[in-house]
Amino acid sequence: MVGLGYGYGFGYGFDMTYLAVVLISVVLGALTQAYINSTYRRWSKISASSGATGAQVARSMLDREGASEVTISRVGGHLTDHFDPRDMSLHLSDENYEGGSVASVAVACHEAGHAVQTARGYAFGRFRTALVPVVNLTQRTWGILFVLGMFSGIAGLTTLAIVCFAFSVLFQLVTLPVEIDASRRAVRYLSESGSGVDGRGARSVLIAAALTYVAAALVSVVQLLYLIGRTQRR
Repeated sequence: MVGLGYGYGFGYGFDMTYLAVVLISVVLGALTQAYINSTYRRWSKISASSGATGAQVARSMLDREGASEVTISRVGGHLTDHFDPRDMSLHLSDENYEGGSVASVAVACHEAGHAVQTARGYAFGRFRTALVPVVNLTQRTWGILFVLGMFSGIAGLTTLAIVCFAFSVLFQLVTLPVEIDASRRAVRYLSESGSGVDGRGARSVLIAAALTYVAAALVSVVQLLYLIGRTQRR
């Protein structure tokens, strides 16, 4: 979650509000991660009706939805699946690339949904991609600017830091419709091409995954409000 790695109270020691922000982030992160892991495990034990692997189902979805130029490859790790719009490549973790469970095809089709978004010029997806270089820069600088501003008393630095952090919050908020739309595309494809169990299972797995993005956005908003309030108390 963006910006919560800073283990200090911005030059004044830990205050209760800051500790509450940290506690919220830790609790929400732990709860959402536990929920997605348990949901994924549950549906990874149930085979998809097609009998195909995640990679095969994703390939079929891409071809049907007009994104046949997208390539599919393996990537190491657990739930490290992602789509890279830079080279139009979809990377699936081993368990979802070769697995044929409802969970595997759900995750594979969700990532295929991102590829379809790019192929069709989905507006929120384009906006999110445009924000990436800006957010990469502001994430590295906002904390330094904020601390310098609080120590030096230069209000302009803290204001600039908050503006920088606001881009990260905006990125989190824009990510929500992008992820929800990719999941909607995946569930629709599996419901139409598979069985009712495939559709229900995919919806369950992807709702659990979406909660992680909701939690990240919520924590980012809470932290932004904290930063604004902290500067106003000076």
